Amino acid sequence: MKLLKRLGLGVVVLSAILLVALMAWDPLTVSSSPPPPVRDYEARIVRDEFGVPHIFGKTDADVAYGVAYAHAEDDFDTLQEVSAMARGRMATLNGASSAPIDYVRALLDIDGIVKRKYDALPDDVKAVLDGYATGLNAYAEDHPDEVALSGLFPVNGRDIAAGFVLRSPFFFGLNGPIQALVENRDPPREGGPVLQGLPKEKSIHPLSEDKLITPVGPNPDENGSNAFAISPERTPDDKTRLISNAHQPLRGNVAWYELVVHSEEGWDFAGANFPGSPFPFLGHNKYLGWTNTVNRPDLIDIYKLTLNQTRNQYQFDGEWKPLEKKRVWLKIKYGPFVIPYPQMVYRSIHGPVIMNDKGAFAIRYAGMDQLDMLTQYFRINKATNFEEWQAAMAGQGVPATNFVYADAKGNIGLFYNAMFPDRAPGFDWRGVLPGDQSAAVWQQTLPFTRVPALINPASGYVMNANNTPYTAAGPGDELEPANYSPLMGIEEDETNRSLRSIVLFEEAIKNGGKIGEAEIRRIKYDTAYERAGYAEDWFDKIAALDLENDPKLAEAQALLAKWDWNLDGEGAADALALMVLRPANKAHYQRGKIPDPQQILQETVDHLTEYFGAIDPPMKDVLRLRQGDVDLPLDGGNDTIRASTLWDVEDDGRLSVRHGDSFIMFVEWARDGAVTSRSIQPFGAATTRPDSPHYTDQMQLFVDHKLKTVYFDPAELEKHKTSDKVVGN
Repeated sequence: MKLLKRLGLGVVVLSAILLVALMAWDPLTVSSSPPPPVRDYEARIVRDEFGVPHIFGKTDADVAYGVAYAHAEDDFDTLQEVSAMARGRMATLNGASSAPIDYVRALLDIDGIVKRKYDALPDDVKAVLDGYATGLNAYAEDHPDEVALSGLFPVNGRDIAAGFVLRSPFFFGLNGPIQALVENRDPPREGGPVLQGLPKEKSIHPLSEDKLITPVGPNPDENGSNAFAISPERTPDDKTRLISNAHQPLRGNVAWYELVVHSEEGWDFAGANFPGSPFPFLGHNKYLGWTNTVNRPDLIDIYKLTLNQTRNQYQFDGEWKPLEKKRVWLKIKYGPFVIPYPQMVYRSIHGPVIMNDKGAFAIRYAGMDQLDMLTQYFRINKATNFEEWQAAMAGQGVPATNFVYADAKGNIGLFYNAMFPDRAPGFDWRGVLPGDQSAAVWQQTLPFTRVPALINPASGYVMNANNTPYTAAGPGDELEPANYSPLMGIEEDETNRSLRSIVLFEEAIKNGGKIGEAEIRRIKYDTAYERAGYAEDWFDKIAALDLENDPKLAEAQALLAKWDWNLDGEGAADALALMVLRPANKAHYQRGKIPDPQQILQETVDHLTEYFGAIDPPMKDVLRLRQGDVDLPLDGGNDTIRASTLWDVEDDGRLSVRHGDSFIMFVEWARDGAVTSRSIQPFGAATTRPDSPHYTDQMQLFVDHKLKTVYFDPAELEKHKTSDKVVGN
């Protein structure tokens, strides 16, 4: 009895000690980043009537300081999340749902990449990163009540770089193979011809989704953007036009934030960035501009390793190599506690390794051990002509994404930018590769001169809508696929948006030869589907269903048969078509199995009937743009040029859009070089500040297809400013 009591008491005491330890674990063990080097910063933040920050500084680093401070004023919550992600503390901030992000960060060896590569960055780039980090630290110090996680600040330039290198590969789909391998599934592949025989998915209807790996960039099924550039010869007013229409989540760590910067060192730019970036990713300066769309070449290779019996070595060129192994601790918040959870991460000469029931698989991907995207983005921000811009692009830091370019001289172009692996022939690069042969492990990427590019085509326009680069400028002006090696894994996919864009551009040229303001607005806000491709196949499958014994579904089938193929919100079948089309588009985009059309039709009919009492409610009653107390109707769909891509199903059954048309910018250069631009965002400049007048002030304009003026000229800004302050340390 005494022994039992002693053991029982010991358990109680041990539990109490453990409880205290768990409560104190994170604050006591987290290692804060050293602050950036001490220097003085001063930036002026001027806001226009829509709250868009215009940041002025003597140096580029001063401007970066102001960018961080201004962004924190509008959305410090998201900036904290990005900082936690860069530091491997997402699960400490948000709980178990974010633990996969911290695991992936460790798996990809983000700390090691930054340690190896950061010091080699140019001094001016490091100065900008440190300035931005210091601005974040200053805001956190000025507003300690808003800091959600102890020890998160200060951050430094290395932390900012870590956020870039972690998020970058997810834009070309790295989360796909990682998740598949973790789940013991065959990895999906991007690029190249469409593959057959992919594993059947469970229901992909928009009413039921779950994902293991929470992405730090866009999901493969969420990617989408439109980009257009038009030469002055094709416009009635001799203006070069650039239309930026990147589709991103409307909130979160890859949502667009609009800003304008002016540095006395020559950094003048209007555009948008993501939280955690000191510089815009798209937009324009005085001389030139560009926008991006996600592309999906095959930039990821998977290798099956041959392990020894103890699983601590792998075979490579007839020798046994040690498998690197490291224990990492994911610190996960559970209620008031932070619990350390151990995980092993592995690495081979190929790259990160995932162990599963089928063996050990190594992953090699474009840009996996470099930070050059930081230099490239900063250099193209400051380029003053096409030659400088192309020279910066040739640095090949950004591993993947299309660039659509335009400038004041009238040049336009599409660049299918990617760091293509220099693969050796003789291997099935579309499958799982042998991990025991060095010949299968590429060591470098192809030069920028090999990147598919279409410059100044005779058609007078270029476009991309997440489609193959072989469709970009209309019949007779396209790139020739035979000129590019199949080892590059260039995608051959089309989207409805690409098909519609070409049709609409060609119609405009046929009708008048010129593409002016009215034509380009008509194209940008188009809500129609082409009767072609996956959409046509999908509706053929629905039409072929035998629904004689199900009158309700037969009624829906008949309604869809009369649909006008336009999601403008005016037709009786629009809500029904909107919802049944999304699963088909997702399967097409992911190259997955087509879902059961009867199941999707049934789920959609059930939903509309339950919440709206009919299968034909007005689509704009169903599809909504919601923020705070503002609730507005939307048009467009999952793969229309006017994009309402993804939505949350809310308690009232309505679809609250969370992804699609986000930051939109129209840029024009006159023949004399004068640049003007207009823009719009779905909500406003302060997306997480309900008390701000800029929480919802752009919503009505966005819904009405209207744009606001960008006051790129500081003299013009002075007439419209609503606040003006200086920040510094």
